[in-house]
Amino acid sequence: MDQHIAEAIGRPDLIRLDDRLVCLRFETMKVVSALAAVRHLLDTGVVRRGDTLLDSSSGIYAYALALACHRHGMHCHIVGSTTVDHTLRTQLSILGATLEQMDPCSDLKLDQKRRVERIHEILAEHPEYHWMRQYHDDIHYLGYRAIADRIRESTGVEGLTIVGGVGSGASTGAFARYLRAAPDGRADVDLVGVQPYGSVTFGAKHVSDPEIIIAGIGSSIPFENVSHELYDTLHWISFEAALAGSVDLLRRHAVFAGLSTGAGYLAARHERDRSPNRTILFIAPDTGHRYVDTVYARHGEAARIEDLAPREVSNQSDLALPWSRMHWNRAPAAAPAMAS
Repeated sequence: MDQHIAEAIGRPDLIRLDDRLVCLRFETMKVVSALAAVRHLLDTGVVRRGDTLLDSSSGIYAYALALACHRHGMHCHIVGSTTVDHTLRTQLSILGATLEQMDPCSDLKLDQKRRVERIHEILAEHPEYHWMRQYHDDIHYLGYRAIADRIRESTGVEGLTIVGGVGSGASTGAFARYLRAAPDGRADVDLVGVQPYGSVTFGAKHVSDPEIIIAGIGSSIPFENVSHELYDTLHWISFEAALAGSVDLLRRHAVFAGLSTGAGYLAARHERDRSPNRTILFIAPDTGHRYVDTVYARHGEAARIEDLAPREVSNQSDLALPWSRMHWNRAPAAAPAMAS
């Protein structure tokens, strides 16, 4: 029996959509990461019960950290993006978290930059606060070890391809790292990362999406806990294509998930069709409730996913909307993508 709701929320479902396509569906994925990170900090004496944990978030991590703090008797302070909606603001307030939300801004880079600047101001005022650094600290990998073990038991690790948003790297990167460390050394695990246009992480800063940058899977600032050398292939997917993926996933498989899931589903179907001997597992990090108005209400304009295919490119200068694919071959980060 679970001792706190956060443990139940963080437990994913493994859903087989067809013979070779599997969905790893979370209600809120980052709860797993936040719980393990806070537990580790407590166990190692870095923080104590009653301390304040601080971070920046565009939404999902704010909720995850608030739940982890509630579970372990900590205070939570979030500097939130303009994307934090009314439902989440209400939940954070009742959970006892402090939320400072940035003023409306259509520029993601400016929004992220302002949030980081505010974090440093708060730390100057309250040096006793602990900055969780979800975008930079490898401590956020820890929570995914147990889930990787479950994937190994359910699908095996011979001919397995993991597909998911890169984001901070703490989920897709962690799964690849743990799954490749098979005890018998027989793991054959490929990692396919999904990025939005405009993200600096894998060099797509120069291509902008006319709709929005999908913030949960990319970034306009460098993230230190992305291990570029873990990734075999990259897909850059636009809002328009991700919308089509999200709508098709709900219509075809009844899985109601977020926009980054739609992008991952699109990439996963493509990888399945070109790799007939591999099992493809894609990550669905959250539900679709936040996207009812911005994505699902527009289902009538969604393209047929059968009509979409990626443009194969050999370097980032050839990237083009709405969908591009490139072999990364586990290369290290190029200088512009590395964090300072």
